[in-house]
Amino acid sequence: MKLVIVTAVEEFQKDILKLFKLANIENFSSSDIDGHKDGASVLMGSSWFSGAKLGNESRMFFSFTEDEHIAALFNLIEEFNKNLETYNPIKAVVVPIEKFI
Repeated sequence: MKLVIVTAVEEFQKDILKLFKLANIENFSSSDIDGHKDGASVLMGSSWFSGAKLGNESRMFFSFTEDEHIAALFNLIEEFNKNLETYNPIKAVVVPIEKFI
């Protein structure tokens, strides 16, 4: 069993849910987060308060699951990211679990 963590901009929430389903990851949690990038962005430049640093509304999903489901999810995410027209790819990491109850 491992922990998989996936982050993406809010607009991809429905897509992530579909990818989890296709990878047979049925149990997971999610949370709202703010994503930040260093440097100037189009969003910051167009802000009324352009001196303020703003974050992008994002989502984080995580699940304790088996290797085969994670492998399937990574394949699906790689395919999804190949077809993006934005600079906000879905990101994913895997964390090994030494012990659990």
